Amino acid sequence: MKHSLGNRIGVFDSGVGGLTVLRKLYRHLPQESILYFADTQRLPYGTRSKTEIILFVREILDWMANEQVKMVIMACNTSSALALEEVQSEYNFPILGLIHSGAKGAVKKGKRIGVISTVATAKSNAYRNAIKEINPQVDVWQVGCPEFVPLIEQNRIYDPYTKKVAEDYLSSLIRNDIDSLIYGCTHYPHLQGLLREILPSSVNLIDPADYVVKAMEKELELMNLRNHDIVLPTRFCVSGEPEDFAKISKQWLGFTPTVEKIYLPSITPVTKQLTSLDNYLYAESVMV
Repeated sequence: MKHSLGNRIGVFDSGVGGLTVLRKLYRHLPQESILYFADTQRLPYGTRSKTEIILFVREILDWMANEQVKMVIMACNTSSALALEEVQSEYNFPILGLIHSGAKGAVKKGKRIGVISTVATAKSNAYRNAIKEINPQVDVWQVGCPEFVPLIEQNRIYDPYTKKVAEDYLSSLIRNDIDSLIYGCTHYPHLQGLLREILPSSVNLIDPADYVVKAMEKELELMNLRNHDIVLPTRFCVSGEPEDFAKISKQWLGFTPTVEKIYLPSITPVTKQLTSLDNYLYAESVMV
């Protein structure tokens, strides 16, 4: 039997978005133990530069390596788009991203695909490139949605303002008659009810988390990394305020988690990011 300390799967995101991936892990791989990290001190990632994202990702992965994880899911599309290829070969455990898995799932569902994501993911063209690599005949439209993450993190999903923002972001995709929509950010499944109200009922909603969890299941099997020990309670860690994360995550987890604060090397009072919506409004929606 493996020692339990080396038996967790690491999952990380900038905030509560990765909980949508965590819930699917609970459903499909209930025998696995998980370490969840949310970099809430530095969210949102979607308006950050590639250099910053790679720095953040390396810090998180270094910490997870010290915690002896056996595999990691980047439950953050921005990290997957900007950092995955840079860091995959640097660690002695498998690191899975969302974009290739999501693209494969979307191409099976539609030919006119919309992608909503952070500004950084949209600018990277990661989804467009991944989809076109699989099937060059598929049409792809991408929209950067800078306000979604802060609105979700502030628990404003049912705010009328959020619906207005969503209508603005989706308008061009609806005009282009998309048949499928990829959640290009793990926060966005939290908006599913709202998006369903706005989109034609025929549009398929594609959650890359469904496909990355299936890929992880195969990887665990191939590498003989399945957990045969006792399943440990999920360990929740954040770089920001534990109480804030525990409070907002309760509605999606169904329980109030015990949350630890972790100090990463580059987080200082100078780099602390405020979470008021005003900080994000300068980032414009990106159409590619």
